[in-house]
Amino acid sequence: MEKGKSAAKALEISLKKLDLNADRNSKSSHSIPSLHSSRLRVEKNKPPSLVSLCLGVVGRHLEDIVEDLSEIAVSFPADIKITLAAIARRRKLLNDDVIVSLADSSWEILDLSGSDVSDFGLTKVAEMCKSLCAVDISQCNKITANGVSELVQHCHSLETLRCGGCPASESTARRCLGILKPKLNDVGGDSWEELDTMEIGHGAQSLRWLVWPKIDKDSLEMLSTECPRIIVNPKPSLFSFRGTEVPREALPDVALDDPIIKDIDPKTWVFCRFTPKAISQTLSSPNELSLAEKFRLAFVERDMRLAPKRAKNARQHQRRAEREWMMTSTRAKALALASQASKSLHGRS
Repeated sequence: MEKGKSAAKALEISLKKLDLNADRNSKSSHSIPSLHSSRLRVEKNKPPSLVSLCLGVVGRHLEDIVEDLSEIAVSFPADIKITLAAIARRRKLLNDDVIVSLADSSWEILDLSGSDVSDFGLTKVAEMCKSLCAVDISQCNKITANGVSELVQHCHSLETLRCGGCPASESTARRCLGILKPKLNDVGGDSWEELDTMEIGHGAQSLRWLVWPKIDKDSLEMLSTECPRIIVNPKPSLFSFRGTEVPREALPDVALDDPIIKDIDPKTWVFCRFTPKAISQTLSSPNELSLAEKFRLAFVERDMRLAPKRAKNARQHQRRAEREWMMTSTRAKALALASQASKSLHGRS
């Protein structure tokens, strides 16, 4: 707990005093012209910044400060908060309390995939972060159509939505089709492509990319027919898709928050948990002795088995001590000689 808090404090201090990376990058970009390959090599071998190292320490001890995260994260910048959220998601610590404590109004992406965030947390974040453009709710068992409805209602700039990946999320995606389809205020238009967002009354006004890898045929056909503006599962290509370049956030093979934690050591979220072995219920019975009683009986049995040996050792030690005393003590030698003389006199008489 103390390590996590001290690391968080060090992070806060470093954020106030350190802005070295930006200066170094700007100087190197203007003063040292080089080939693209050498630039990539330099960036790959570039040491992590102090902020990244502090975030790594905080991330490794994140479970120790989760309870106080709402107070600790108040003074953090938006980029630090979203980095902590990405680390928490990878460490399986992301839930409603954590995401609400870290949420910042300037966020444009939100990756909740595989987390324990529910409708409550998603709604609170949507109310705070109205500028969200890309959201990933795939593999979220606790998010339902109600949470997606609140997201669409508050975030009018939402362009990319990722869903599916588990039975609960697949079901949520199917239930959200009616929510995602825009409803028109003016039905006199000739084409979806020519519509302005102001002419869309309800639904996902700006949604353009839907990443749903295992979408069923009926849902895909309905979206293609009734809402061709939403492109489902776009493929990466060198050419634009329908005149629009596919954004990185719409590519399913790339995690939404990968660029956020690119400078963080992956060991931050790779950790081992101790899982005690389950005791077999089939071997236990009401008449079976407890483990402590078994240890006590084993100790008593061993003590009884070794008792004769201990007595023998004690006798040998006593005789050895008597011999040493007789060899070193003048009085003992005198008593021994007197005893021998007394025996000889009695023998003669």
